[in-house]
Amino acid sequence: MVLIRQKTAQISLALLASVALLAPAQGNAQRLSRAVQNILDQAQSIEARFAQASDAEQQEAALSEMEKLIAQCSDVRGCQVQSLTPVYRRMLQPKGQAEGVQANEDALDEGDEDEDPINFTGQSVPDAAGADALLDERNKRFVQMVQFNPAVQEGIRRWLTDMRPALMESYVNYQYLRPHMAPAFQRAGLPEALLFGIMAKESNGKVHVSSRAGASGPLQFMPATGRRFGLGPDGTGFDTRFDARMSAEAAAAYLLERYEQLNGNIELSLAAYNGGEGRALRIYNQSGGRSFWDISVYNQFPGETRDYVPMVIAAAWLYLHPSEYGLRFPRTWGAGRVSQIQLKRATSINELTICLGNARGSNGYQRALRNLNPRYRINDPLPEGTTLTVTNTIASLYNRYCVTGKRAETTRQLMMSSVNGALVHGSTTPVGEVRVSELTPTNAPSQATPQRASAPAASTAPARNRTQQRQQRTRTHRVARGETLNAIARRYQCSVQQLASANNIRAPRYAIQPGQTLRLTGCRK
Repeated sequence: MVLIRQKTAQISLALLASVALLAPAQGNAQRLSRAVQNILDQAQSIEARFAQASDAEQQEAALSEMEKLIAQCSDVRGCQVQSLTPVYRRMLQPKGQAEGVQANEDALDEGDEDEDPINFTGQSVPDAAGADALLDERNKRFVQMVQFNPAVQEGIRRWLTDMRPALMESYVNYQYLRPHMAPAFQRAGLPEALLFGIMAKESNGKVHVSSRAGASGPLQFMPATGRRFGLGPDGTGFDTRFDARMSAEAAAAYLLERYEQLNGNIELSLAAYNGGEGRALRIYNQSGGRSFWDISVYNQFPGETRDYVPMVIAAAWLYLHPSEYGLRFPRTWGAGRVSQIQLKRATSINELTICLGNARGSNGYQRALRNLNPRYRINDPLPEGTTLTVTNTIASLYNRYCVTGKRAETTRQLMMSSVNGALVHGSTTPVGEVRVSELTPTNAPSQATPQRASAPAASTAPARNRTQQRQQRTRTHRVARGETLNAIARRYQCSVQQLASANNIRAPRYAIQPGQTLRLTGCRK
C-alpha cells in the first residue's frame, strides 16, 4: 500500500490560515451550535474513515473531504476553522510512523516520499478553497488590478492549447526555483503570480536562456538594464543574470520603479519590461495616463509588446485559477524543499542526471540541477567535495544511487562510453572477433611446421613496438570547438585530474580553448 506522506507544514498552515480569514463573526448561538456541531461531527467521521483506509486512494478521498469541510466551515457563522486544526494535523501525520514502512525500498516510486498530497493547482482542491480563497493580499490585488478582457482570455486559450507544454514546463521549473525567487517579490509587496507569468513568457523557467538581442537569464535582463540593478559578470566568469535569486531581486526592484512612474499600472509596467521603460513612460505621459488597452496607447507599442502583456497576465491568471479551466499542473515531488549535497566523488550534472533517475510523469532532474546550480554546465567536471544546491528528494536519491552500488557503477560505465571504444585501430581485434587470416582454408594442409606457424608472430612484434613508440612520441590532442576536458578524458581513457595536472589546467572549471594542444599523460588510448 502506497502510504500518504507527510504534508509540508507551510502549505498546511497556509491553507488553514487563508480559509480562517474568511470566517465571519459569530451570530445566534443556539442556531449556530447545531450547524457547528454537525461540522465537528463530520470531521470526526472523516478522521475515522481516514484511519481505517486500506489504500492511498481512500486516504486521499478522506483528505479531500476534510478540505471541503474546512471550506464549508468558513461559510458557517460561528464556525471557527481553528477548531478543525487538531483533526487536520492528525491526518497530516505520516502513517508510516505508526504502522511501519514497506520493507521493499523499490516498492515506492522514487520521489513518492516527498509528494505533497494537498495540491494547490486544482487537482484536489475544493472550489471554495481554491482561487481567491488561497490568495494572499498581493495576489488578490493583482486579480483586482488587471483587466480580464478578451485579449487576456485569448492568451489563456493559447496557453491551454499549443502552448500548454510550455506552461507545464514553466510550472515545474518555477516550483524548483520558487524558494529562491518568490521571497524577493514578497518583500517588495508584489504578486507572486506576476513573477510566474513573466518567467513563463520570458524563459519557461530555464535560467540559461539567452535571446538574439542579448537578454539573458530566467527573467531575460538586457546587459545595460542588468547592470543598473546589480546584474552582470561577477569577475569569476559567471554572469549573475543567470542567477535566479538575483534576477528576481532585480526584477522586483525594476517593477517597483515602473509602478512609481506609471501610477501602479500593471499592464504599462509589463509593457515597459518588454518594450522599454522610456517608450512606456513617454506614451503614458503623452496619453494623459490612459490605460494600456486604450487604442491610442496600445497601437504605439510594437507587436511583440502587444502580445507580451496579455500573455503574461494570462499565465499569472492560470497560476491562480487552474481549477476553473480543468488545468492540472504536474506534481513536482518536493521541489520546494531546498537542501545541499557535498559530492562524495567527482561527477558532472549529466552523470547525476542518469543515476538520479526520474519520478513517474517527470523528465528527470537535469533541468532542476542546472537551474539550481547555474554556474555549472552539464558536462563540467565537478570535483569531489563540490557543494551543489538541490532538493531533499535529490539529496536522498544521490546518497542512495549515485555514490556506490550497481546504478552508480552503471552510470560511470555509460559516462566513459563513446564511439571510439567501438572502433578497431590497426591490427587490434575486438574480443569475440576473428581475423580472416586466422581462418584455415578447407583445401589447405591440416598440418604446419612450428617454424612457419611462429614466423608471423615474430614478424609482427617489431611492427607493434614501432607503433607503440610512434604513439608515445605523438601523445597530444588538439582541442576542437565545443570539446570539454571531461569529454577528452573519456575519449582517451584517463582521469580529468591527470589531464589537468599535465597541462596546468586549474580546477574546478577546467577551462580549455579551441586549438589548445593537450598532453595526454597517463591516458590508456
